[in-house]
Amino acid sequence: NRLARYLQKFGLKRSIAVLLSISFLVLVFVGLFLIIVPPFAQQFQQLTQRAPQVIERLNEWIDQIEGRFSGRFGQRLPNLDVNDIMQQLQPLFNQLVGGAGAFVGNTLGVILSFLLVIALTLMTLAEPLSYRKAFIQLFPSFYRRRVDGILDECEIALGRWVIGALISMSVIAFMSLIGLSVLQVPLPLAHAVVAGFLNLIPNIGPTLSVIPPMTIALLDSPLKSGFVLILYFLIQQFESTVLTPYVMAQQVSLLPAVTLIAQVFFATFFGFLGLLLALPLTVVAQVWVREALIKDILNQWSASPKTLAAIDSAIHEKNESIGVTENRPKKLPEQKPNIPDNAENDAPEHQ
Repeated sequence: NRLARYLQKFGLKRSIAVLLSISFLVLVFVGLFLIIVPPFAQQFQQLTQRAPQVIERLNEWIDQIEGRFSGRFGQRLPNLDVNDIMQQLQPLFNQLVGGAGAFVGNTLGVILSFLLVIALTLMTLAEPLSYRKAFIQLFPSFYRRRVDGILDECEIALGRWVIGALISMSVIAFMSLIGLSVLQVPLPLAHAVVAGFLNLIPNIGPTLSVIPPMTIALLDSPLKSGFVLILYFLIQQFESTVLTPYVMAQQVSLLPAVTLIAQVFFATFFGFLGLLLALPLTVVAQVWVREALIKDILNQWSASPKTLAAIDSAIHEKNESIGVTENRPKKLPEQKPNIPDNAENDAPEHQ
């Protein structure tokens, strides 16, 4: 919506601005798809073909470690037999084949949900004011102007969250690209883009992002795979302790526990799409709670003096019944202000 508004400043119609904005976003997603999916598919095919070689390399690596520390360990490390491992993995492969139908069904469900969100977004962007007015009319007439202001606050908060998320994504992707390039892991750009994109999903995304580079690094050596794990661990420590607190503190403030609860809630009821939309929906909910509930209701809810006196009396009686002595401050005698008698005559006259 902001991109469409920005394009409207150049004299473009609303429909054309929305079409250009959507086209730009589609091109971005297509570019990311071309960067990530085809190379990953090729590397995964190579990984499945070279799985026996990787296992043999693991066996050789374990033998080398065993040879270096044979004098320190009395028990030998077990050798890895490719045939035995394949036999043990056969039930797992059968389960994967059996669950392929469920996986395809879940994937289609995610795709349909994503297409539904896109369709609703297009309808909303075409005439945003109409939907905004219809939503505002659901509230009492005396509160509609306030609701309009809260919607503006939600838009500002979402914009700040998007800026903070883009900054975090860019930094994580850049650090991953540099680290993977130094370690000479194949497809460093694709892995970096995946790491930056999955950073949008706190607590879960960083764990998922380390799996592809570690798996592909096994084609070279298990030691390199371990270095990749250490690299991602250091990057995520920097992101969680330095980057996110600083960036999000400048944009929006979300408590970690609230973020995790929101992820579990939306993922439970809306699946993977809810997991992606958990943070922006939490940002909107936070604005409504702060503005509508806290400022407009709780902060304005004051008790009468008679109610306060009754509460104070009940607390006093409760303390006396349990033997608690109260140290109430003594009332100071009222003092008259030290104002000279001729102060009124000395006051300046306002003409």
